[in-house]
Amino acid sequence: MADQMKLLATYEDKDEAEIALTKISGEKRLASERDSTVVIYNLFGEPSWGNFYKLDMFRLKELQAIVELRRNGAAFDEDLHKEIIMTLKYVANNYGITIPSHWL
Repeated sequence: MADQMKLLATYEDKDEAEIALTKISGEKRLASERDSTVVIYNLFGEPSWGNFYKLDMFRLKELQAIVELRRNGAAFDEDLHKEIIMTLKYVANNYGITIPSHWL
């Protein structure tokens, strides 16, 4: 797992950004920047699947349901699974984290 903070998400709403900050674990901070009349809130934190899940990012909750169906031998949407995994491979590469093998 990466051991440094990285930009995880950007928000336009301060309250939404502050709520997101409380959801993630590990080292974290919220930084604001102004672009003319718009204020943007950048959430920095440890890039981990747990933090991404807590922020409801990258369809991880859908993946959780698919993995559970597959584990139980039930039918699941294979195309959706492939689509989510393709996204996660990109995310893993960008953040230097590994996709758990049981997700694949």
